[in-house]
Amino acid sequence: MTAPTTATRLRVDWPSCDAHGLCHELLPDLIGLDDWGFPILPEHVPADRVLEARAAAKACPKLALRLLQP
Repeated sequence: MTAPTTATRLRVDWPSCDAHGLCHELLPDLIGLDDWGFPILPEHVPADRVLEARAAAKACPKLALRLLQP
């Protein structure tokens, strides 16, 4: 059995994501882009970057990016 994670994470609602890339523009050191412009997310968001990650999620044009906090 896997222990539950307590890390803050970013998740994408893939059907809603249109690959605008704004999340990458706002957090280029945390969020990469694949060859089609879809986000590549980190395993967790460092504690000192949570506010920036929350702002990136709110700025998503399709509201496809979500911040999951413990």
